[in-house]
Amino acid sequence: MRVFIILMLACFSVCINAQNDTVFNEGNTLYNQGKYAEAIKKYEALLDKNEHAVALYFNLANAHYKLNNISPSVYYFEKAKLLSTDDKDIENNLVFAQNMTVDAIDTLPEVGFSRIFKDIVNTFSSDSWAKLAISGILAFVLFFLLYHFTSATSQKRVAFVISVLGFLIAVFSLVIAFQKNNLEIKNNPAIVFAQESRVKADPNNTSEEVFRLHEGTKVQVLESYENWCKIEIADKTTGWIPSEDVKLLKFFR
Repeated sequence: MRVFIILMLACFSVCINAQNDTVFNEGNTLYNQGKYAEAIKKYEALLDKNEHAVALYFNLANAHYKLNNISPSVYYFEKAKLLSTDDKDIENNLVFAQNMTVDAIDTLPEVGFSRIFKDIVNTFSSDSWAKLAISGILAFVLFFLLYHFTSATSQKRVAFVISVLGFLIAVFSLVIAFQKNNLEIKNNPAIVFAQESRVKADPNNTSEEVFRLHEGTKVQVLESYENWCKIEIADKTTGWIPSEDVKLLKFFR
């Protein structure tokens, strides 16, 4: 009975995937015919089914770009980039989409030790740093045992040095893994979807306006309060924006 249920679930999964592929291909056909609005409907139908793939976001972004829909174009290119960080086509098309935005915000560069440390942390993902830490621990244990049980002086010296290096690598990698994880948690990007949004000093409509943002601008959401989000832009300026004016990139519907 259990085998039958597994086979039924497998067949159901295959059918669902085949249907999704059909819808995706229909969207691509419409896109190639220049029917971008209709293609978008097909792609969004897949999103409603919780389909999240690089190709889907990339094609959806391209369709919006063809229609000069600034915010959705930037938004879906950014989402595609989250799933495929080294894709040059995504990077290039994202730049084209960002060129349609109004806001020109200078990025505040990292300097000194802070920049060096952040570059080291961002070398690998938190999982990769954790794996490196585990490798260091294994090296420490193995060579410490070799140091303990071997009798040759030269072998003891080599085993001791390698075991110490393994321990240091493990500690360093573990610290960096925690730092990388903290950075990933704090990284909460969003795209402005309002045509123009007035950013306030405090989370209320009567507060002083500090600056304005326009559609397609990328921000960092620092915290939320009721119907407001505290944001930070590239030059480190902060303010409060209505929650409905921004859309989080890490949210997968």
